[in-house]
Amino acid sequence: MKLIIAYIKPERLNDVKQSLFEADIKKMSVTNSLGCGQQGGYHETYRGVGMEVNLLKKVRLEIAVNEEFVDMTIKAIISGAKTGSIGDGKIFVTNLERCVRIRTEEEGKEAIG
Repeated sequence: MKLIIAYIKPERLNDVKQSLFEADIKKMSVTNSLGCGQQGGYHETYRGVGMEVNLLKKVRLEIAVNEEFVDMTIKAIISGAKTGSIGDGKIFVTNLERCVRIRTEEEGKEAIG
C-alpha cells in the first residue's frame, strides 16, 4: 500500500481528476494549500506598497492505492497536471503502513478498495 501526495496548480485540478477517473482511480482527498518551489513567487504592488508574494496557491491531492495502482496513478496525475512550465508541481510516494475502513473495520488492501 502506498500514499501518493501531489501538489499541483489549482487550475489543473479538473484535468487531473479527469485523468484519474479515466484510469479508474476515484478515491482521493483534496486540500487547498500554499507553497513555493523553484518559481519562488512574484512581486506585486497593492495600494502603492510593494509586496513579495512567495507562497503561491496550490492544491494537495492525497490518494491511497494498492501497489498495482501506483504507476498508473502517477501517470494520470502527470497527464492532467503537466504544462511544461515551472510550478507544475511535485508527486511524493510513501509507504502506507496501515489502512482501516471505519464502517466495516476492514484492513489493508480491502480497506483501500
